[in-house]
Amino acid sequence: MSQIAASEQRTVNIREFLQKYGLIISFLLLCLALTLLSDRFLTVDNMVNVLRQSTINGIIAVGMTFVILTAGIDLSVGSILAFSSVVTAALMKGGMDVPLAILIGLGIGAALGLINGVTITRAKVPPFVTTLGMMTIARGLALTFTEGRPITGLPESFRFIGTGSIGPVPTPIAIAAVIFIAGYILLTRTSLGQYIYAIGNNPVAARYAGISVSLNTTFVYVLSGALSALAGLILIARLDSAQPTAGLAFEFDAIAAVVVGGTSFAGGQGGLVGTLIGVLIIAVLDNGLNLLNVSSFYQPVVSGVVIAVALLLHRLIR
Repeated sequence: MSQIAASEQRTVNIREFLQKYGLIISFLLLCLALTLLSDRFLTVDNMVNVLRQSTINGIIAVGMTFVILTAGIDLSVGSILAFSSVVTAALMKGGMDVPLAILIGLGIGAALGLINGVTITRAKVPPFVTTLGMMTIARGLALTFTEGRPITGLPESFRFIGTGSIGPVPTPIAIAAVIFIAGYILLTRTSLGQYIYAIGNNPVAARYAGISVSLNTTFVYVLSGALSALAGLILIARLDSAQPTAGLAFEFDAIAAVVVGGTSFAGGQGGLVGTLIGVLIIAVLDNGLNLLNVSSFYQPVVSGVVIAVALLLHRLIR
């Protein structure tokens, strides 16, 4: 009997270990495999490139983490990114001061997120339907506003946020790091973070506990919209071009990063540490496939299989 109990205890210990460190181990194993397959992978320049390429998805994924923790979803992030970025680019091309144009762009993202949040909490329209509608609306607005044409030739001072550096650190990486740290503090060190987890676990119980479910749920969609707009500004600053078609399928990359990072679609479980690792796993995987000269036609297939396996393993461990 004692042997059975000891065996069960070992199983529990292994499961707990994998729950805590399985994601990190998976990331390290992926890096080890790519290091063995390509001598160009584990170089300083390539690591900086991986971090730079992951910033857009990382910033969007921070907002998506807040949303999914409340058992919601935001499919409109890519379209919000596109509309806010083309408006910002047009304002700067028209002579508006760069800081003011940036604030307006962020405000547009927050406003569209507010519409999402109010529709979900007041009109009681499910998040999937609401954000799917906003995805179509914002994309249509971007195409209508630009008449389907890109906006190029952005001010050099604005391009700093996409191509500049703060000391040795590229500006996009520095901005993404600040966003992750601020989001982590908000989730783990404030009452707002506790409310978000409580809403995700049981919104009815949260309401009886005196938590404003509508207000806090609306906030996470406003945050998601604003961060999508910020990601869009960094993207157009890097490319020196604002495309009305920018951000296509960005929502799926962000959702994949969040879910691979351990945040549950059911809400109330997960966090930004896991999301950060999920973002890096996706970025490293994409980078490794490019270094290995895998055809662009096969890359989505390989990425999809790896993500599906990761989610399956996560589910089995849980």
